[in-house]
Amino acid sequence: MTIRIVTDSTADLPESLVQRHGICVLPAYINMAGESYQDGIDLSRQEFYTRLPDLPSLPTTAAPASGAFMETYLQLAEEGATDIISIHIASTLSAILNSARLGAEAAGATRKDLHVHLFDSRQLSMGLGLLVLIAAEAAAAGRNPEEIMALLQNRVQYTYVVAVLDTLEFLRRSGRVNWTEFSLGTLLKIKPLITVFDGEAKSSARVRTSKRAVNQMISLLEAFGSLERMAILHTTALSAAEDLRGRLHHLFPGSETPEIVEVTPAIGAHIGPGAVGVACVVAPSSPAGMV
Repeated sequence: MTIRIVTDSTADLPESLVQRHGICVLPAYINMAGESYQDGIDLSRQEFYTRLPDLPSLPTTAAPASGAFMETYLQLAEEGATDIISIHIASTLSAILNSARLGAEAAGATRKDLHVHLFDSRQLSMGLGLLVLIAAEAAAAGRNPEEIMALLQNRVQYTYVVAVLDTLEFLRRSGRVNWTEFSLGTLLKIKPLITVFDGEAKSSARVRTSKRAVNQMISLLEAFGSLERMAILHTTALSAAEDLRGRLHHLFPGSETPEIVEVTPAIGAHIGPGAVGVACVVAPSSPAGMV
């Protein structure tokens, strides 16, 4: 039995981790200014965020075609995979999982000996990425597909992304907030604190300054209790991300320093530049389920 792990580019996994664990990443598509780009291949984060504020219309995103998933699954089977665990961005936020499902059905019709196990991470960015790493490490440790899927089902209950946005403008343009809320936010210069959990993004707080919003985010993370894994996220806010990592030093799980990751354009298009946040997996014994 040989298990391979597949995900999509919204997982925000650094290339070093992708290579270390042999993870296969399919790119989402970014449609911008009349052109279509493969996320992380045809369009760099730097170029995207440089161009974003001046674009006449908000970029849109699209899932990889089901045929791309089918080809990927069949190629991994040719390389010796008997089981593939394909883990993707929340189905409530994207059509990627459905595209993967169609690709898996087509691949299964061609290779009866290939088993594709699909998992809805109910997360985005490194919330998804951390779950992918959990699966990859479990596979390397000799866990079978059923054990890995059960492990993912357990850990998804304790996986969060928490972020402070610098502006409501991009959420407004993407239709995520109404005009009334946007006008109030602009008037009061509100910095929304967003929590993503179980496939849903919610406003946890609305604070007038970034400093207060980050302080509330840190308090929320401290209330989670012990953390198993953590990653720091940002959109064109590296300095703020580094400062946040320093302030969260007491929460670092284990001895490793958390990665700092700039969020993919597929997500950054909706939250805009200047955001900073954290993806984490909370220890099951902690009170995170109360949030």
